[in-house]
Amino acid sequence: MIREFKETDREAVIEVWYAASLLATPFLSTEFLAGERENIRNIWLSEAETWGFEAAGRTVGFLSLIGNEVGAVFVDPYSQGQGVGTALMDHAVSLRGELFLDVFEDNAIGRRFYDGFGFKFEHTHVHEQSGHTQMRLSFRPN
Repeated sequence: MIREFKETDREAVIEVWYAASLLATPFLSTEFLAGERENIRNIWLSEAETWGFEAAGRTVGFLSLIGNEVGAVFVDPYSQGQGVGTALMDHAVSLRGELFLDVFEDNAIGRRFYDGFGFKFEHTHVHEQSGHTQMRLSFRPN
């Protein structure tokens, strides 16, 4: 079930983000992940429109939007491959239509998911905080 983020979801969302990040982006430093964890907790969950995916009474995925920008879509590793990410992205499309996002070039899991969903490559740039290359992607519904 997809529902709006509630304050009581904060720690569960952060744990989903962290577990998924360790799996998909092992090239990111421990220091970078620690800083991002605090940014998510203290800045981004308040700034973004966030939706959670709940299954069996627990948050197993979430989506954060800032306008048409997908700031985050993360699924607990144990729930990946079960349609959670696709349901969250379908929800984003229903809310916004056209979507944009950045994904680390070395994030094979994320890139495969976005490619399968229909996102198209726009360009690359260096993510200043981590020094890693990111790909800018766009999705335009038919």
